[in-house]
Formats: sequence, structure tokens, C-alpha cells
Amino acid sequence: MGTELIRTGRFFRVRMRFSRGVITIVIIVIVLAVGISVGLYHLLKRTPRLAEPEAHCTVRALGGDITLDPEQAEIAATIAAVAARRQLPERAVVIAYATAIQESKLYNLDYGDRDSVGVFQQRESQGWGTKKQIMDPVYATNRFFAALVKVRNYRKIPLAEAAQAVQRSAGGYAYAPHEEQAKVLAAAFTGRVPESVHCWYPSKGRTPAPTPRADEARKQLARALGSTAITSRKRGWLVAAWSVAHAEKYGLSRVRYAGASWSNDLEATGWRTGDGSGTARVELS
Repeated sequence: MGTELIRTGRFFRVRMRFSRGVITIVIIVIVLAVGISVGLYHLLKRTPRLAEPEAHCTVRALGGDITLDPEQAEIAATIAAVAARRQLPERAVVIAYATAIQESKLYNLDYGDRDSVGVFQQRESQGWGTKKQIMDPVYATNRFFAALVKVRNYRKIPLAEAAQAVQRSAGGYAYAPHEEQAKVLAAAFTGRVPESVHCWYPSKGRTPAPTPRADEARKQLARALGSTAITSRKRGWLVAAWSVAHAEKYGLSRVRYAGASWSNDLEATGWRTGDGSGTARVELS
């Protein structure tokens, strides 16, 4: 590249002479800049979708605040429903939750130590049932409670002692640290504390769009709870909590009970009151 000064009257002007190599480099830089700009535009355009929160549930009761993913919430709701069917006290539910948190983190695992599987990591070789049976959370929970009620004074003895009497784990002491979390979950999912379970799952843009399967949800609830009739407000809130926890699985976008409603709304922080629903039935849609 070269320069020369050309005098024009009182002023000078500069005339630049560029080589072909410099011009080529400039063109390449411009092309790269345009390409990068276009790429960033499309990336930023997709960012909201990539950053969209994952499905989750929040449980707020007794001053506690616990976040679960849908599978954990479904299992927690199932355990509470099975306990209600067996007419067990809330203490039994607390023991079951603490055990399940320690054994599987409230997931229905298809693996574990030796032949341990399921929510409670029960073993086929120890007579808990076949692997297929144990992998059914309703069956596994029923087997857990059947063993728990045989433990003398299980309601009054330390939680870890009661859980260990059922599980016979190598580390029975490990159940105790989960007791406070278990109490929060039990208060919420048994229905003792109303409006305490709130879930959200992404539904916009799904193909096909989620279709509410309320009848199927009630049928599956009946497997755990027995009759789905609402005989008390506490039972009604248990059913409502179960329904919200299973909302993604059954495509539910709204649950209504006792003048309050849950909706699958990311902006909502909980249940909304004043919708006029009654206490005789939990409405699903």
C-alpha cells in the first residue's frame, strides 16, 4: 500500500493506493464478520428455548421448601396414597419417605447393590417379590408398609431404627438425616397442609400438544388409593396433590379443589384461590 499527497489550491488530499493482497484480506474479514453476525443472531434467537426451565415441582409446608422433579413427585404422591389406603398414620409416611430418599432419592431405579431395585431398593433374593413387581411403586410401597407395621412401636421409636428394622441395611444410621425433609413431604402429600404442591412442565410447542387424560389419571390413582371418593378435605387435598404431581404424565393443565386452582403456568408461584370449586370432587382438565 502507498500514499501520495496531491496539492489542490490551499489544501492537500491523500490518495491511498491499495495492493490486491490488502483488498483480498479486507474482503475476507468482512465476510467472516457477516458470517459471525448471522450465526450469533440465530443462536440468540434460539436461546430462550434452550434456557427454558425443566419440568419441576415445589413442595412448601411446615416452613420447608423442597424442589423435586416430576418422577420424584409422582413417587412421593404414590407413597402417600398407598398409606391412606392402608389407613396408616403420617408417621408411617415420614418413615417411608426418609427410607426412599436414602435408598433411591425417590426414583424408581432399575439397578442397585446386587439385585436391589426400585424405590426402596428391595431385593428379589430376599423375598420382596419379582423384579417386575418391585419396579411397580404401588406394589413396592405396599410391601414396605406391610413390613413396617410389624415393627413394634414403629410410631414411637427413632426413625432410623424403624426404617432399619424393615430394610436391614448395612448402614441403617443413614436414614435419620432425611427425617426433616420427610416431614415436609408428608405434610404436603398426605393433604394435611393444603395447596402445598405446585408443579410446572413445558407444554408450548410440543407436538402433539398434551391432551388431558383425566379418566386415566383417576384410574391410576385408584390403584394406589383405592376409592377416589372425597370423604374429607384432607383426602381431597391428597388427591389434588397426587393429581398435580402427575400432571405432566397425564397431560393435565388444571386442577381445582376447595375454591383453589392449580394451573400449569410458569409464572404462577402456587395455587390461586377464589375459583368457586367445591369440596366434593377434585376437578381435572
